[in-house]
This record gives sequence, structure tokens and C-alpha cells, in this order.
Amino acid sequence: MATQSVQTGQAPPEGKAPLTAANLGPPEGGRTKVKGTLPYLLLLPALAFTAIFLGYPLVTNGMLSFQNLNMTQLIQHVTEWTGFSNYSDALTSDTFWRVTLRSVIFTLINVVIIMIGGTLIGLLLAKLGPKMRLLLSAGLVLAWAMPIIAATTVYQWLFAQRFGVVNWVLAKLGFSSMADYNWTGGQLSTFFVISLLIVWTSIPFVAINLYAATTTISRELYEAAALDGAGAWKSFKNVTFPFLKPFMMVATFLEVIWIFKAFPHVFAINEGGPDRLTETLPVYAFVEGVGNQHYGAGAAISVLTILILLALMSYYLRIVLRQEDAEDADGASAGPGEKKS
Repeated sequence: MATQSVQTGQAPPEGKAPLTAANLGPPEGGRTKVKGTLPYLLLLPALAFTAIFLGYPLVTNGMLSFQNLNMTQLIQHVTEWTGFSNYSDALTSDTFWRVTLRSVIFTLINVVIIMIGGTLIGLLLAKLGPKMRLLLSAGLVLAWAMPIIAATTVYQWLFAQRFGVVNWVLAKLGFSSMADYNWTGGQLSTFFVISLLIVWTSIPFVAINLYAATTTISRELYEAAALDGAGAWKSFKNVTFPFLKPFMMVATFLEVIWIFKAFPHVFAINEGGPDRLTETLPVYAFVEGVGNQHYGAGAAISVLTILILLALMSYYLRIVLRQEDAEDADGASAGPGEKKS
């Protein structure tokens, strides 16, 4: 037998491989199969929790969007299917499209401000000394970690009409007309307060991530740029910005999602007022669904909000992918030994 041939040192029978330590393990195909399925097995718990806590609400909300559901149906436990009537009512409503345009403009303005401010503060963190960097980083983390409702309460107190700190400071500086100014009494002033709150809570994420990106840039590149006579702007343009660009794209992607679907910031300040002039799509869906007890209509608006957000993000991703393809093409045409201008 083969085992006897190994123990006695005799040659194995003709046509059979010698019995070695490698042959004692499981077959190579079995190991490959286990390695191939292991990542999917590790993902199963996360996928299960996602399906339960995210998939189930989405499916339930989608089913509600095809129903005429209000307090009467809830009390009587009646399911009244209406097909796509909730969607057609929303898509043919001028209010829905006004709120959609308002949401897009609101998101665009805030994302631009956040990205510019976050980039500048991230670059400032890279230039500061250790102590000042630690102090500024701690302040950023505290602003970022503050609960949204708590931050909203602070801003409501700051911009209160009678006892607000902002009005008191402006009056002390000589702007007597601002002593009792109602910041939530107009559309633009209310959006100013909301935007200030969103920017204040969102800039720390961008700043800290971009500062982390600057730590990956070799100092030798800056020294080489300085030897070539590059000033601060050219050094940023040719050295810093190419390294920060992937991080900025990811941060922009996340900020668009977070701001477009921002609900507590807008609702807690003035509940979409005055006269529903500051409602964004999430607030509009909540007011129509819960406030006016048209739950099916609110569910349809929320589904349309998700679809609009997906369309915006897919358009953004297409732009990013085209830029990456263009950069790869330029790098390939420049050749390995040439420097791309």
C-alpha cells in the first residue's frame, strides 16, 4: 500500500503519486471554492441587516405610494389601491416642481459653500502647528458631533427675534433696525439661517478628510516645485490639487446626498415656513403625508425624491468617470518618460 511505501522508504506503485504532506490536505479545487465563497459569507450579516432595516421600509413605502391612505382608511383597516394616481398627481402639480427646483438650488449652493470652506480649512490644518491644529480639530469634531436637533435649538436661540444674540450684537454695532428682526419671517432670511446651520455642521467632515489627504503628499514634491519657481498658487494647482481631487469628488458625492435629503435642519427651524416657502422635497413629503394625512401621496413624493436623487448622482458619476477616462488617456498619450503639462 502507499502508506507502507512511505514508511519503509520503498517506491510507490507505478502510476501513483508519492504520498506527501501536500497530498494529505484537502483538494486544491476545494480550497479555491472555499476562498471564493468566504467573502460572500462574511457579507451575509451586513446584507441581512440592510434588508431588514432599509429594504423593508422602502418596500412598505413603495406599497403605500400606490394606495389612497388617510385616517379613514387607517381606522377602518381598508386598503384602497389607486395605481399610479399619487404619482400622476405629484408630477402634474406645479408645487412639486417648484419644491424640486428649490431643493436642487438649495443643495447646489450649500455644497459649493461647504466644499470651498472645507477645502480652505483643511489646507489651514495642514499649515498650522501641532497645538493649534489640535485645537482647531477639536472644535471641528465638536461641531460635527453635535446632534442636529441640539444644533438647531442653539441656532433658534441665536436668531430669535426678541432675545436672540445675533440681533443684540447687530443692534450694538449700530444696526438699530435689526434689534427685533424676524429671521424666520421671510423665505431668504429663513434659508440663510438653515444654510448657516448646514454649513456649520458639514464643513468639519470635508475639512478633516482633506487634511488627511494632504498628509499623503510627499514634501519632496513641494521642494521640487519651489526649485522650479512655483509660488503658492502654482504649488497648490500642480501638486496639492491633483492629490486632493479624488477626495474632493467623494466628499462632494456624499455632501450632495446628505444636503438633498436634509430634513431636521429645515423642518426644525420653521417647519418649512413661512407659508411653506422653505420646504424642500423631504419636508414637502412629510407635510403632505403626515401633516395633511395623505399618507399615500407623501409616500409617492418620497419615492420620487429618491429617484431624483439617484438621477442627480448618476449624472455626477458620469461626469467623474469621463474626467478619469480623459486623464488616463492624456497620461497614456504623454508616454512613460514625458511630463504631462
